[in-house]
Amino acid sequence: MQDRSFASIIAALLLALGIVVAGWFASRGLVAIKTQDRYVVVKGSAERIVDADLLVWPLPHTVGGNDLASVQRDLARNTEAIRRFFLDAGFEEGEIVVSPPRLEDRWAYAYGDSRPPERFRYANTVSLRTTKVDKALAALRNSGQLVAGGVMLEQHSQPEFDYTKLNDIKPELIAEATAAARESAEQFAKDSGSRLGGIRNANQGVVTISDRDQSSPQVKKVRVVTTVEYFLRD
Repeated sequence: MQDRSFASIIAALLLALGIVVAGWFASRGLVAIKTQDRYVVVKGSAERIVDADLLVWPLPHTVGGNDLASVQRDLARNTEAIRRFFLDAGFEEGEIVVSPPRLEDRWAYAYGDSRPPERFRYANTVSLRTTKVDKALAALRNSGQLVAGGVMLEQHSQPEFDYTKLNDIKPELIAEATAAARESAEQFAKDSGSRLGGIRNANQGVVTISDRDQSSPQVKKVRVVTTVEYFLRD
């Protein structure tokens, strides 16, 4: 009888001890969960000023008239004038692309007094695609020669500048942006009386390439923004 009572006491003590231990572990788990919920979100950025290394310069031009053969000859003459302008500027044949011509019969859907004075409009686009950006800028300054020679260029014939070597500088920019984000997080942790923990989440964000300013589209600004979440520790 005494052995049975002693065994019951031991079992009760073990049960109580188990509850206490379980409660302790449970409380520690809640503390860990609460600690891991504390984090800070910071952003870091890095920039580079680079020169464009690719230029695409489309030159759309149009001729008009009432005689189809005549407008065809005029378009061919202007196309050759633009092509010769690029060749004389030092570019290669492979850098010049001529689009198929586009013919518009403006009398097809107009009658009587609504007919325009010129029946036919004939147009195409001669484009320069080159990595010789400096040479293209010099040609751009002399493009008034084409207009003076009778080539009717459209107003939106502006060159487009691009930077194609992003992958060469992207890793370094990301590293700088991430370092800037960590510096901000460390300052935040210091100001809040905490310690900075590990990374909870990281997002590279968006890489943008834009003109440095309106007057120099051949100079680009590359910007990388990273978003990083850091845990905070007591």
